[in-house]
Amino acid sequence: MSLVPARTRLFAVWRRVLSLSWPVTAEHVLRTLMRTVDIVVTGLFSPAAISAIGLADLYARLPLRIGLGLGAGGIALSSQDTGRDATGARDEAIAQALLLGLLSGLPFAVFGVLLGEWAIALLGAPGSVARMGGAYLAIVFATSPARHVGLVAARALQGTGDTRTPMYVNGVSNGLNIVASVALGLGIGPFPELAIVGVGLATALGNAFTAVALTLAIASSYTDAGLSRPRDLTIAKQLLRISLPKIGEGVAEAGAEFPFNALLVAFGTEVHAGYQVGRRVYQQFTSPLSRGYNVGASIVVGQSLGGGDADEARYDGWATAALGLVTVGALGAALVLGAEVVAQAFTDDPATLAYGTGFARAYGVAAPFLAVFVALSGALQGGSDTRTPLLARVTGLFGFFLGFSYLASVVFGYGVVGVYAGVVLHYVWSMAVVAVGFHWGGWAGRAASMMEARSSADD
Repeated sequence: MSLVPARTRLFAVWRRVLSLSWPVTAEHVLRTLMRTVDIVVTGLFSPAAISAIGLADLYARLPLRIGLGLGAGGIALSSQDTGRDATGARDEAIAQALLLGLLSGLPFAVFGVLLGEWAIALLGAPGSVARMGGAYLAIVFATSPARHVGLVAARALQGTGDTRTPMYVNGVSNGLNIVASVALGLGIGPFPELAIVGVGLATALGNAFTAVALTLAIASSYTDAGLSRPRDLTIAKQLLRISLPKIGEGVAEAGAEFPFNALLVAFGTEVHAGYQVGRRVYQQFTSPLSRGYNVGASIVVGQSLGGGDADEARYDGWATAALGLVTVGALGAALVLGAEVVAQAFTDDPATLAYGTGFARAYGVAAPFLAVFVALSGALQGGSDTRTPLLARVTGLFGFFLGFSYLASVVFGYGVVGVYAGVVLHYVWSMAVVAVGFHWGGWAGRAASMMEARSSADD
């Protein structure tokens, strides 16, 4: 094949992935902005309020991870069935994924209402912080079923190739959340001043709006997707088969944060604060684009497999990884060079700034490896393989993010520099594992078998 046709083919995939991923990237930026506003508003109340919402958010990550995990099953089946024009199976898969999301959110709602304050106190919070955090957690957890439905519906629509409708809905939802946080939290105009309870109510409002709006969009003629009465247990089994490893990956990531943060705290408050600054910089600059490529890869690979072209699916996955390497890698290089300038926007404490700059540079170095890992994880997800990314993430987290960081920083005495290395090596290792799995794994044949198994629901 000559250079020009090869380049034309590569650029065609890049254009398609970019057209699919930019709404996801924009959506993530808006979500990050909403969370930032929540923290800023909470900071106007008291330091105890900031602590309360921070502790509550540790628990709030669990329904988020479950919702994203169920969304992985939704996007995999939706993209594959769209590619093979099996609208009956696709619409039933969407309906079953939404139902699973709704049911899996109910235990969180009960837990938040009955045990919210106890859960915050369990983390060592004083009484006032536990009461505020418990009230916030009860309100947010009460809408966990809606949160799950919103996440699953967005992923299911994205699998059909429609990434704009979730962006529009979540854009309005995040806007409502921001306005409600300010109005209800601070008591602006006719609204009562509800402080942290108002911030929680704003989040609950956003969750409910997203779930209702996206479900109506799917059920109506506004989108190509639809809803069919759940009947086929094969579809439910496949959704769980794909979703459970993704949920495990998210839970492992959330769980690893506890001992990792404890390790940083042992080095001093400034080190821990510096990590928070560096992580926030990474989340703001490189994470949105990477997440967009993850979804884009899932869509193009899943639809190619649905169309019966496994070779095209493999090419789509590698092409998306190359796009991430070029674009996110460039952002990472810029972050390495400008880390101190960016970190100054978050802190003016000299020690915190120094460590924040170090962590920002570590994430900048890790950016190209992270981008390839996230893109290939999305490609494997489109091929119904979420076990390989789970293996990569768990071994990377506990082998390098935690294990190597502890050995290098404490046992061998390299201090925080050892932690910087652990952060980078975590993503290098994770990238290598998914690359091996994508190249040599049997995900394409497995996806074909699963599509054949649910073909009875095609009509």
